[in-house]
Amino acid sequence: MNYRLLGNTGLKVSELCLGAMTFGRETSEEDSFRILDRFVDAGGNFIDTADVYSRGISEEIVGRWLAKQGREDLIVATKVRFPMGEGPNDLGTSRKHIMDGIKASLKRLQTDYIDLYQVHAWDPLTPLEETLSTLNDLVRQGYVRYLGASNFKGWQLQKAVDMSKAQGWERFVSLQPQYNLLCRATEYELLEVCDKEGIGVIPWSPLRGGWLSGKFRRGMSSPPEGSRVEKAEQEGWGESWTAYNNEHTWQVLDELHAIAEETGKTPAQVAINWLLQKKAITSPIIGVRTMEQLESNLGAAGWALTGEQMERLDRASSMPVTYPYDQTAINQRART
Repeated sequence: MNYRLLGNTGLKVSELCLGAMTFGRETSEEDSFRILDRFVDAGGNFIDTADVYSRGISEEIVGRWLAKQGREDLIVATKVRFPMGEGPNDLGTSRKHIMDGIKASLKRLQTDYIDLYQVHAWDPLTPLEETLSTLNDLVRQGYVRYLGASNFKGWQLQKAVDMSKAQGWERFVSLQPQYNLLCRATEYELLEVCDKEGIGVIPWSPLRGGWLSGKFRRGMSSPPEGSRVEKAEQEGWGESWTAYNNEHTWQVLDELHAIAEETGKTPAQVAINWLLQKKAITSPIIGVRTMEQLESNLGAAGWALTGEQMERLDRASSMPVTYPYDQTAINQRART
């Protein structure tokens, strides 16, 4: 596996990041350990979790594995923001919740520091100065090495970067957004901000909850039994059958399967490889439930789609662009 610099830093992370959201939920601790071992054997060094994943159980599993495996060569990322209790201050990005959160995460992860500490989402109730100054303190105190954000809008990310620069605080070096062949709106502003500000991008849901895994083909009338998409329909998650059973999805999947056949790769490997070749992308997060899924996703690295294949996937997955984003394309045509 190759390694890439995380944004405008000297930190080298594997081109695939292992997401631990399934640990303690769909995946047992024993299987989680096997998945982590295999990922490291394949050259992976980047592991992403969050305090809210199974209310801390994911962090605890990763922590017990780290105690056995060793910590020094691994890049561990976690997040803070969402509810971890029933109290009024058990959520958000206030100084209190962040300070409580870092203490709890360090204990669960059985480590003295976190490599990448990420704000899981924007908090409209807490002044941004409070959040950023607190995060800066954590770096200065040695509890955190780097800072990142997740699920921010373009203006929110730019405001955070500009405020950190103005105050001389540690700034966000990475963004964790949703980005995949079925979610291209990330390109409208977020990727441009990241590119111009030297922010690394570690996309979550590169297979959109299984839609790009190869299990789905045109003509299906319902999701496969036991699939994440079936559960999403029951739980009201974003990747539900109702949300994606449309002509645009089937158009994307038609092209994805065609290119998979041409390359001799799986649709999942093609979808992740498409991300790996996109500008500003550092390391897509592969969230797996089983060893079989991990082995498949690892096969996304070490090769490259052709320019023609990238263009076909871009074309099939493109969506109509509305104002003001359509003005960018108009202005570009006017200059040529």
